[in-house]
Amino acid sequence: MRPLYLAAGIICVGFGAVGAVLPIMPTVPFLLLAAFCFARSNPAFEKRILDHPVWGPQVHDWRDRRAISRRSKLMAIGAMSVGAVFTWFTLGEPWVYVSLAILAISGTWIATRNE
Repeated sequence: MRPLYLAAGIICVGFGAVGAVLPIMPTVPFLLLAAFCFARSNPAFEKRILDHPVWGPQVHDWRDRRAISRRSKLMAIGAMSVGAVFTWFTLGEPWVYVSLAILAISGTWIATRNE
């Protein structure tokens, strides 16, 4: 199982890296999954995620208190809003409704988490 967890962790880090530059894709959820996988396969990689100066505190907040900082909430909801506007301008109807539904559901969930 260790090689599967290691492979999944590496893939999740890759998705997290993509999410760091694309506004429509999250970063921290993928890093949470990566940390979970690395805890079962390679603790040194897990430690690197937890010790990262930007992403580590967010992973710790979620693990310890199931919390998302206010700044992170605003950035996540803002990025999803930008994605919805982008969808409206590029794809139009009916795809913008899918994007708005994701924004409403995910944004509400994010907004209601502890800070």
